[in-house]
Amino acid sequence: MSIENGLEDRLPAHVAATAHRIVLEALTNAAKHAATATAVRVTLRTVPAGLEVRIADDGGRPARLSEKARGGYGLAGTTARAEALGGHLTGGPSPEGGWVVTAVLPL
Repeated sequence: MSIENGLEDRLPAHVAATAHRIVLEALTNAAKHAATATAVRVTLRTVPAGLEVRIADDGGRPARLSEKARGGYGLAGTTARAEALGGHLTGGPSPEGGWVVTAVLPL
């Protein structure tokens, strides 16, 4: 995990709580769906638009998600959390392989 120096001391509580939930959901999804992943990297840093939360694994996803996986609300729920703060969230395959979730939350 990579956290910008001193960042945790500068985050408003509601932003920190939302970032925490996004990271938890992305890590859960990596554990459930990234069958070939060997590593997950979590990065928190400030960007001009606010706090960037990035979770990237190095594993693939199955070509077809199971019925159980398709029925989840993880990405929709984390997107809603980010949007509730005026931010945004994207998730999808990485060009390098694996899966990346990136959220930007206004500070």
